[in-house]
Amino acid sequence: MRTGADYRNSLRDGRRVFILGEGQVDDVTTHPATRAMVEQYVAWYDRHADPAWKDTLFRPDGAAVDYLVPRTSDDLVRMGRCFSATTFLSAGNITHTPAYGHMIALGMLHAVGLRKASPEQIANAEAYRAGIARTGRFLTFAAGAAPIGFRMRDNPADRVAIRIVGRSEAGVTLRGKIGMHTSPAFAEDVYIGAVNGADLDGHRATFVVPVNGKGVTVICRHRATRDDNPVTSPLSTQFDELDGQMWLDDVVVPWNRVFLTDMSPEPVARWLFWHQLYCWLSKAEFTLGLALACAQAMGLLQHELTLDYLLDLITDVQTVRACQTAAERDPEMTADGYCSPNQSHLAAGSIAMLKARRRMAEILRILPGSSLVVAPSDKDLSDAALAKGLEESFAGGGYTARQRAALLQLAWDHVGSALDHREHVFELHANGGEFSWRGRLRRSFDRYNELANAVLKHIDGPMPAVNLDALREAPLAARRPVAPPRPGER
Repeated sequence: MRTGADYRNSLRDGRRVFILGEGQVDDVTTHPATRAMVEQYVAWYDRHADPAWKDTLFRPDGAAVDYLVPRTSDDLVRMGRCFSATTFLSAGNITHTPAYGHMIALGMLHAVGLRKASPEQIANAEAYRAGIARTGRFLTFAAGAAPIGFRMRDNPADRVAIRIVGRSEAGVTLRGKIGMHTSPAFAEDVYIGAVNGADLDGHRATFVVPVNGKGVTVICRHRATRDDNPVTSPLSTQFDELDGQMWLDDVVVPWNRVFLTDMSPEPVARWLFWHQLYCWLSKAEFTLGLALACAQAMGLLQHELTLDYLLDLITDVQTVRACQTAAERDPEMTADGYCSPNQSHLAAGSIAMLKARRRMAEILRILPGSSLVVAPSDKDLSDAALAKGLEESFAGGGYTARQRAALLQLAWDHVGSALDHREHVFELHANGGEFSWRGRLRRSFDRYNELANAVLKHIDGPMPAVNLDALREAPLAARRPVAPPRPGER
């Protein structure tokens, strides 16, 4: 396993990164908008050398759990425990880690195998996956969707994100732009998925592109608005993944980084959805933990409505955790021998989480009352003109004003900050939202015929057999199709 210092040094690779509102970044390891996030990833790598994390991050045989190729339910359970423990550290705000990158590579290998393009394709995909497991190289995921300007072009043929504009012994030459994806400023490679629109020899072509490649530019969104004081913004100052676009100007991708897949990105995302749900669950569990701590700090443990709020949060958390347990203990086996989390259980858990998340945040905002809004900072508590009055206002019940204020600031940053708003906007729509998850559940649920025909046995007399295969076979609806204005409508 590489060290955090090795990872930090790898980012000084000549990459071309811009942050909207701030311009070009000379060095992502030192820039104020990216430095803290780099250090979070440094800590992710260094955790593997920490004896306190050995049982969580490694199997008894010394294999890193982050990089396992799951073959059994027990593998999934062990990996799930690892993901749960590590994503909780950021309150679910770090969603794309090097472990997530390995899940991408595993999904690529699975998707190439399903397409049966060639033995060479499978060998290349396995070599890339194994290389990630060996080196810890950081890969992030982009479905490959075109930015809005491309999708508004008059000619439908021009609306694709990526064009293959050249082929040679060295590889394919790409030109185009791909829409928003997560952590491109911090990754070393980006997987551009099947939504990109580029076809090669009758297959949809997908690509692994190095962030520092010649002709590659990364454009990141504005950093989340925050106070530079880590006391008042304890989460926002640490965990901003900076989603962005990638622009490609005649970028050459070698043949062993070109992967031919189906036109759907779903096979690649098979393990990603599982990891993502752990991130969502960590955010929910962090919300519950804050609510429990605030209930005590605000003296509300005997307040019946507060107890109802807490039970609502516990119910939401336990529902999703039960779905994760079911997904790992009732797995699916792929044709190539990989153990995959059961997609029906993941879909049910994802829908439950999407429905619950807004209400969970609302409960945490309600529970501390008005104190959440006026909580002082450490600077306020050190101000001679305010210190005594603030101590009277916020101390008591076993808490100093500084202790109670710190808890309230943490709660506010978790559910009232620009970072939280970004998370809601992006994560609620990143993979299609509840609408798409309902479609995935419809396709993955496999007991339609079993249950329908079982109840018919309770009817006296013959009944036609029920066949509901069409429910599963119907294609997923297109995500947010864009229709450019017709002539004269502009």
